[in-house]
Amino acid sequence: MLKILFFGDVMGSIGRQAIIKALPALKKEYQPDLTTINAENLAHGKGITQKIAQKMKNSGVDFFTSGNHIYSKPDFKKIFADDSFNIIAPANDPRTPLGCGYKTLKIGKNKLIMLNLLGKTFIDEENIECPFKKFNQLYSEFQEINPDYIIIDFHAEATSEKVAFGHYVDGKVTALLGTHTHIQTNDARLLPKGTAYITDVGMVGAKESVIGVNKEIIIDKFLNDSKIIFDIPKTGLAIINAVLLEINEKNSKIKVIKQEIKI
Repeated sequence: MLKILFFGDVMGSIGRQAIIKALPALKKEYQPDLTTINAENLAHGKGITQKIAQKMKNSGVDFFTSGNHIYSKPDFKKIFADDSFNIIAPANDPRTPLGCGYKTLKIGKNKLIMLNLLGKTFIDEENIECPFKKFNQLYSEFQEINPDYIIIDFHAEATSEKVAFGHYVDGKVTALLGTHTHIQTNDARLLPKGTAYITDVGMVGAKESVIGVNKEIIIDKFLNDSKIIFDIPKTGLAIINAVLLEINEKNSKIKVIKQEIKI
């Protein structure tokens, strides 16, 4: 049995503190073999820095996935060049350094591939390859690696694209975990051919916010079409959204985790 604890987008300092505060108890309860977070929003809501990455690693995070915001801070180049950080970025984004779209991990006797892909629908980025076609290309490569398990963080905006992609890879990968929208969806399940699926894992961030950002800023955006500033609450009630994958040779289980913690 392989257990993977996967947290949705960790949003700013309040999200980081929630992970640091809650992780010891969660690890004690679930005994994961791998603890993973989506790290694209770690540094003040956009990007990642070496200092923050190291702090999260020291807190017990083993692996980092990401998304289109990971490139917002210049530190990303240094972090991806440092093998001590187990971090990946979308394999279909031309900004992702070569070899950083997926990683092969050896956990006990298990060979696990962690893959990151970015959706195209409603994603305001240039030159993103079709995730469906990119998966086909990479899946051919994976046959030579011969992994026991494949897990995808599909970082996408549209629920329809995520659901379609889930069915597209059903039976070929162990799990398809959606990220990016920061709202945990109520559809964690096994797809017909056995792939564990959830449209969005959710976020770790301020509960009384709009997807992690100060709610007044976002309300003003809708009222007055004002510019969005990534001002993130630093204290208050934090919501923790995660999933626990329990995987063996015969089947998989996906368990939704939701907690709240005062920061």
